[in-house]
Amino acid sequence: MRLIARAMGRYKGAVALCVVVKLFATLSELMLPYILEHIIDTVAPRGDLPLAVFWGALMFAAALVCRQLNVAANRRGVRNAHNVSYDIRQALFQKTASLSGSQFDAFGLPSLISRMTSDSYNVQSAAQQLQTLCVRAPMLLIGGVAVTLVMDASLALVLVAMLPVLVAVVLAVSARGLPMYRRVQHKLDGVVRIMRENITGIRVVKALSKTQYEKARFRRANDEMAASDIAAGTVMAIPSPFMQLCLNGGLTLVVLIGAGRVNDGTLEPGVILAFLTYFNMIAMGVMGLSRIFMTMSRAMASADRIDQVLQTPPGQRVLSPGEAKTPAGGGFLRFEDVSFSYGEGDGSAAGFAGEEREKALSGISFCLERGESLGIIGPTGCGKSTVVSLLMRFYDASEGGVFVDGRDVRAYEPDELRRKFGVCFQNDMVFQDSLRANVDFGRDVGEQALRAAVEAAQAAEYIDELADGLDHQADIKGANLSGGQKQRLLVARALAASPDILILDDSSSALDYKTDAAMRRAIARHCAGSALIMVAQRVSSVMGMTRILVMDNGRCVGCGTHEELLKTCPAYLETYRIQMGEMA
Repeated sequence: MRLIARAMGRYKGAVALCVVVKLFATLSELMLPYILEHIIDTVAPRGDLPLAVFWGALMFAAALVCRQLNVAANRRGVRNAHNVSYDIRQALFQKTASLSGSQFDAFGLPSLISRMTSDSYNVQSAAQQLQTLCVRAPMLLIGGVAVTLVMDASLALVLVAMLPVLVAVVLAVSARGLPMYRRVQHKLDGVVRIMRENITGIRVVKALSKTQYEKARFRRANDEMAASDIAAGTVMAIPSPFMQLCLNGGLTLVVLIGAGRVNDGTLEPGVILAFLTYFNMIAMGVMGLSRIFMTMSRAMASADRIDQVLQTPPGQRVLSPGEAKTPAGGGFLRFEDVSFSYGEGDGSAAGFAGEEREKALSGISFCLERGESLGIIGPTGCGKSTVVSLLMRFYDASEGGVFVDGRDVRAYEPDELRRKFGVCFQNDMVFQDSLRANVDFGRDVGEQALRAAVEAAQAAEYIDELADGLDHQADIKGANLSGGQKQRLLVARALAASPDILILDDSSSALDYKTDAAMRRAIARHCAGSALIMVAQRVSSVMGMTRILVMDNGRCVGCGTHEELLKTCPAYLETYRIQMGEMA
């Protein structure tokens, strides 16, 4: 609820205007039955036509004012609610972008998506109702009771006697509804997760003939969410029929008592008619309050989930010079006895399966100067990409130190640090945009630099064959490009800004050996003054590096030049023989 209050506080002027307009609209609505009673009981018996026309015109004017004010208030309420939801989504997106790797892993992508979509929509609905229905419903209830008490206190007491029971039911049901809606949103996270997994991995699912299996898995998750939603909806549906029963019973009593008093001559017929109208207004007010509690129960659960992300403390703060570590030696890039475990100390569920993989990295050390290159090679899951993640400070090392240009990476502002890098990640993203926009990526690198990057990445050979060249539109995830074309485009993106540090993470797996070799030579020329890190599984991709880091099970099992490793590192020698066809 605090989240909604904070978000609406930014538009307090517009919200106040909406509330005031809605207030006057409801007051105009409350006048209508009173005017009707006056016309029936006072004006009509006189037979004064001009007077009757006057009061009729007054009633019509009140109805017209009520309608116009309601329209204006509802439009303003919708606009304010949209602004609130917009701000929340913006804040949530910005916070998500600033989460550390461990924090992102802890929340999970599906959960963050559902908070951005369904949860923010629930908050938007609540923000709208707080400005409109939350004004109209109490006003109809309180105003209707107040006017009926003035008109005839004995009949009004029939209605008043039921109100405490109705309010108690609404509050009791709402208290049960809040945790139930939290469960619904949690189950929705699971549905979103399975949907995302299947959309991303649809080819694998089909290739392994697991379509029916995944359908059944999704059905189970969807059934669980539906069951939770039905349970919550069933509980929240209790007040409406109960209120209808009580109100209809009260209405029956009012009609019976009122009819008897009309026959006795102690009550005017117009009062009965006005009472019936006010009774309907009171009923609408009570039902409106029921809707409010239902909406607010769902919205409060969603707001708590959003606020959980927004109030997450920074996972990685920038260290002061006094707090930061000092490197023991020189080097532009330096790892000093670095160890790391996923999920360590951050509440994340992320990590490797099995006790034997407790640490993703253990005791990694290396040093790299500008103009030098480092190849990192090893089997899948050995920690190669984790080295890159620590270097760019997506995660913080559990032990040891990571240094760039003589400074602890934790002493850099995130943007300052990452502007030093040009990166092509494994399974990187091609956006639905032109090839030019994908390479430039909003950095305004200039046509000359962009062209040089495209040529160095060996992407010019296929881009120049396209009718619209760099203006060719890529589909979602580059679906209209081959694997090799996408990789070369992504390498061009990494090269375009002439980075101090170039990281290529398994970026040539889809290339033939000839293109791979040509690209490596061109990159060496293009980034002669940069530090280059090449993460690969091919020996041919790293054998020309200044030094090579051989990894296995999160540890360094060899470090040196290609020639040195052939003599000193059995794991590297075995990989070389297997890949180069020299296996005995």
